[in-house]
Amino acid sequence: MKHIIILGDGMADLPVERLGGKTLLQYACKPMMDQLAREGRCGRLITVPEGFPPGSEVANTAILGYDLNKVYEGRGPLEAASIGYEMADDDFAIRCNIITLEDGKIITHNGGNLETEDARVLIEYLNEHLAKSINEKEGCERVKFITGIQYRHLLVIKGGSKHIVCAPPHDHPNEPWRGLLVKPEENAPIEAGRLTAQHTADLINDMILKSQQLLTNHPFNQERAKRGERQANSIWPWSGGYRPSMDTLMQQYPQVKSGTVISAVDLIRGIGHYAGLKIVEVEGATGLANTNYEGKAQAAIDALKQDDFVFVHVEASDEAGHDGDLDLKLKTIGYLDQRLIAPIYKEVSQWSEPVCIAVLPDHLTPVEMRIHVGQPVPFLIWYRGIEPDDVQQYDETSCVSGSYGLLKLNEFMQALMKIE
Repeated sequence: MKHIIILGDGMADLPVERLGGKTLLQYACKPMMDQLAREGRCGRLITVPEGFPPGSEVANTAILGYDLNKVYEGRGPLEAASIGYEMADDDFAIRCNIITLEDGKIITHNGGNLETEDARVLIEYLNEHLAKSINEKEGCERVKFITGIQYRHLLVIKGGSKHIVCAPPHDHPNEPWRGLLVKPEENAPIEAGRLTAQHTADLINDMILKSQQLLTNHPFNQERAKRGERQANSIWPWSGGYRPSMDTLMQQYPQVKSGTVISAVDLIRGIGHYAGLKIVEVEGATGLANTNYEGKAQAAIDALKQDDFVFVHVEASDEAGHDGDLDLKLKTIGYLDQRLIAPIYKEVSQWSEPVCIAVLPDHLTPVEMRIHVGQPVPFLIWYRGIEPDDVQQYDETSCVSGSYGLLKLNEFMQALMKIE
C-alpha cells in the first residue's frame, strides 16, 4: 500500500454568518472530497500540542508523526534547510517576513503579495546597507539575510539566542506594531558562546526599525507608493531556533521506504528535508491561489510511481484566510478539490497497486479572524476496499461522527501507517 497525504493549509474554518452559519468546507463546491468522505472513513485530529503556537511549522510536523517536544526549533531552521543553507552549530536562524506597515499598524504579513523577484532585490539591498553596517559594528559576520520565496525569507544571527518572544505578523493584522517588538523570555538561560536573549532581542528590534527607513526609501517602494499600492516596508523576524535533530520518516516508520514532498513553501520543504523526503519543485507553484494545481497533481502521481509515501501541501487557502478574502478562500477549496485531488484519485484508483489517500488541513485559518486557530481539524482516509463509515460529506461538523473519532498528534500518522 502506498500513501499520499494531501494537505490544504488553513482550509478549515469557523461558521460564517454570510454563508448562513456554514463553514467554508460546508458551503464550498467540493464533490471529490465529499465522495472520498462517503467512500472512506473520517475523523478529527488535534494537530497542535498544548503550549505550542498553532502554526504550520508545528501542525505539519505533528501530522507527520513527530514529537514536537523533542524536535521543535521554530520555522527558521526548517526554512534554512529548504533554501539550502546548512546551519552551523552556533547559528540562530529565524524566519523573516517582509511586511506592510501603515499608520503604525501591521497591514499585511506578505508585503502586499510580494513576488520573489522583487523580494530578492530588497534582500540584497538589506544585506548591503543593513547587515553590513551591523557586522562592521560587531567586528564579525553577525547577521545575514537569505532570500526565500515571495515575502518569506531568512535571517541568520551568528551566536543568537532562541530564548526570545516574537509575534507572528499574520496573527496581528491591523494591530500596532510597536507593542509587538521582540522581547527576551523571562528567566532566559545564559548559553556559552551565544548572545544573551536581551542582546538578541535588542539586535533584532534595531534591525526592524532601520529596515523601515531603508525599505521605504527604496525605489521599488517609492514606485509602489506613486501607484497607491501597499509597500513592502519593514522586515519582521519571528519563529527562530537552532539546528534541529530529527529522525527521518524511514527511521520512524518501516512502511516508508522512500518518499517525496511537494510544496511551494520553504517551511514545508524544510520539514520534508529533515524527514528524509525528496523535494520536488513544480513550475508555476506559487503558494497562492494562482498556483499550478495540475502540475502538483502530476508531480504527485509521478512520485507515487517511484515512492511509497508522498506529502502534497497547498498553501492557497491559508493565504486567502489571512487576507480575509471569503470568495477567494472558497475558490481555493474548489481548486484543490477539482484540479488536484480529482486527477490524483482518477489516476491511482485505476492502479493495480493500492494507494491510500488522506486529505486534511493543518489548522484553521478563519476568514473572519485572519489568524491561525488551533482547534481540531477534519480528515478523511480513503483506499480501495475500505469499509466506509456514516459520514456523507467532508467538513468540520460531519467528521465529528467519523469512525476514527478524535485523534491526537502522531496518532494520525500511526493510524495511516497501519493501513498496509
